[in-house]
Amino acid sequence: MELLEIKDLTKSYDKKIALNNINIKIESGKIVGLLGQNGAGKTTLIKLINDLLTPDKGEILVNGKKVGIESKKIIAYLPEKTYLNKQMKVVEVLEYFKDFYDDFDLEKAKKLLLDLNLDINQKLSTMSKGMQEKVQLVLVMSRNADLYILDEPLGGVDPATRDYILDTILSNFKENASVIISTHLISDIERILDEIIFIKDGSVILQSDADSLRNKEHSSIDEIFRRMFKC
Repeated sequence: MELLEIKDLTKSYDKKIALNNINIKIESGKIVGLLGQNGAGKTTLIKLINDLLTPDKGEILVNGKKVGIESKKIIAYLPEKTYLNKQMKVVEVLEYFKDFYDDFDLEKAKKLLLDLNLDINQKLSTMSKGMQEKVQLVLVMSRNADLYILDEPLGGVDPATRDYILDTILSNFKENASVIISTHLISDIERILDEIIFIKDGSVILQSDADSLRNKEHSSIDEIFRRMFKC
């Protein structure tokens, strides 16, 4: 049974189709790149998987069950924009996550924050955007979830920190869990990808094993993406 199965999923906004008859299957133990241009429908798809939007048609199954309260317990979601209360100190946010999520590993979170030179006694409002995004990523990766969904996890992070964050993702998700990463920084993440999904104008135009696609096209995923989405 697939960890995530999406069947005939369609979503529109004011008669404009955002997703058109999407079909996707993702097995456990995979790191999947969700790749497409701005406005392709990636964030809409992510919000639907997280039960933050209602589809017009189709269904989403996580571990064979429709999305809802139970699926939220096993999905760790990193949104593109910071949602944390900026008046809180990092240590207060840690305690909040510990109380809210049964699968949150407080000690792991403290270690990752220390590795990133982040002060748990600092107030979020005094941190830069990039620092806040690091805190949020640590919170998500410190959960023992079945599915991690990361929307632009490297967007506000300096290049020197990206490799550490990718290694953090690689080494901190639960065995047999899967990770979906939506990003424009394909060259930065492609070394960790098992599969890729290309989405364009609300439709999935390709889902493939990453190594098989590279071997077939004799190119990197980044180069293949640039060719397929050339303006």
